[in-house]
Amino acid sequence: MRRTKEDAEKTRQTVLEAALKLFSRDGYSLTTLSRIAKEAGCSRGPIYWHFENKDDLYEAVLAYSQEPLEALVAECGAMRETPIEAMDHFIERWLGLLANNRQYRQSFEILLNKTELTDAMSRTLKRERALTKSIIGLFRDLAGQAADKGLITTREDPKDLGLLSYTYLMGITQTWLFAPTLFSLKKEMPFFQRQFWALLGKK
Repeated sequence: MRRTKEDAEKTRQTVLEAALKLFSRDGYSLTTLSRIAKEAGCSRGPIYWHFENKDDLYEAVLAYSQEPLEALVAECGAMRETPIEAMDHFIERWLGLLANNRQYRQSFEILLNKTELTDAMSRTLKRERALTKSIIGLFRDLAGQAADKGLITTREDPKDLGLLSYTYLMGITQTWLFAPTLFSLKKEMPFFQRQFWALLGKK
């Protein structure tokens, strides 16, 4: 029984890897379950054993980027008493995952650049929008805490600072995924972190 479970998980991971590759290369619409099965070296049967349909598989692929960020929001939310360290950790972790984790990077790219966001994506969009709101809310609360403690000099509304933080990180992400040869994300990470704190007026 143990071997059967291990084999099943191995097959699931093989299918996910094939889906990541094809979704990121060809986009959602052009990627069929038949093509994923061929890439994975199996029939469509094992795919249906693990996933209800193409949309279900697509959601599992996007979880590679969503789940680490959801965990990161919770982790940094528990660091509210040290808001500067919490925000710095979030930024470093977000950019580090993007630069160093292929599955995370491909998942992000699929969502941003390779998918037509239609009503068929309602479950995925609902989760992504909830994640967006949670990140904005996290930075709103942390920036407010930092301002109250006199750690940053900006007089902007924390609500606006939460939005600024999210759009700043998404702008870097979208630019680099669209044109990865434009700059080295690994090399520029310290620069992006310094400029973030310049925006907030860190003391």
